Amino acid sequence: MATTEERMQILKMIEEGKISAADGAELLRAIDTPSPPPPPPLKGAASKPRWFRVRVTDTRNGQQKVNVNIPIGLVNVGMKMGARFSPEMEGMDYQALMDAVQSGETGKVMDVTDGEDGERVEIFVE
Repeated sequence: MATTEERMQILKMIEEGKISAADGAELLRAIDTPSPPPPPPLKGAASKPRWFRVRVTDTRNGQQKVNVNIPIGLVNVGMKMGARFSPEMEGMDYQALMDAVQSGETGKVMDVTDGEDGERVEIFVE
């Protein structure tokens, strides 16, 4: 279940025109939909990733500016939204990131520090 803060973040992004109302509705629906319990893992097999987590930290004071958890099924929507927030990261190889997610890779898949803006962006697949 989504927290009030998460809902307010999504509504603020819609209000500021950073995402469309349809994207916002899809995100609200996704964070309100309980995840079904995972099937029991097969013996010796790794479980599939379920969450795409993005964390943006202010490098000057160490405080988290953004902490977003997106169900793995909505990664494409999340990547499109992320591109709108960070146009300066246009040169980043999003396809390599998507390939890592789709291959089942887990853990930290990206860690970028922007010294000019004083931000660190970390992306995890869990």
